[in-house]
Amino acid sequence: MADILVVDDSKVMREMLIACLRGQDELSFTQANSGLEAIEQLSLRPYDLLLLDLNMPDIGGIEVVQFVRSQDRLKSIPIIVVTTRGDDSSRDQALQAGATRFLTKPFSPETIQSEVSGVLTPVAGS
Repeated sequence: MADILVVDDSKVMREMLIACLRGQDELSFTQANSGLEAIEQLSLRPYDLLLLDLNMPDIGGIEVVQFVRSQDRLKSIPIIVVTTRGDDSSRDQALQAGATRFLTKPFSPETIQSEVSGVLTPVAGS
């Protein structure tokens, strides 16, 4: 079972992401409504994947990525940034901070399913 932490200050967006992934087997979800709450959740236990918004009122997504990558026990967690900020600068900043993938809102259910499957499924032969 893969445990996914879904972090977005919009409850509707968190629920939309979870709804898109509910059909996939063996996934469980925890929600956080801010960067600070995400860091608190990550301090309690590691997750198999982080779905993370960039724009949050307290600690932004880039800072959460930097925190995760700075922690030995967390640094290998894949992070998919899902944000409205589709500009190249935001994308570059997120990826340079250590995000695994970068998606812009709005997204199709197929896109989020494919991205999540891609980071949770080890590449054959590796």
